[in-house]
Amino acid sequence: MENLPTKTCSIERLVTQAKLVAAAKAGNKTQQRRDGVYGWVGEVFELEGMAFVVTDLTRQRLGDMTDADAQAEGFPNLAVYKDIILKMHTGMSWDDDHLVWVHSFAATSKV
Repeated sequence: MENLPTKTCSIERLVTQAKLVAAAKAGNKTQQRRDGVYGWVGEVFELEGMAFVVTDLTRQRLGDMTDADAQAEGFPNLAVYKDIILKMHTGMSWDDDHLVWVHSFAATSKV
């Protein structure tokens, strides 16, 4: 990929919440949205002994998120996703025009 910003955090910090780690390991979470880049396409990371590879890295407006996107994040729908994100980030407001990096990933046998 070209014109990507410098990583803002290490890949190990991409998915950290216990419930979201469990969702990824169960195959119910295949994306993580972050303000910065945490991993490049092809980069492998581990969650509790299970390996995952970043399969895609794209930009998205929060306002363009759908229920399917929220489900890929491990949540039942967009309303629940918004509610939990706003509770996790005290003082944050939902800005439809805010751009985030979408890290897509899948389980892999690579370690």
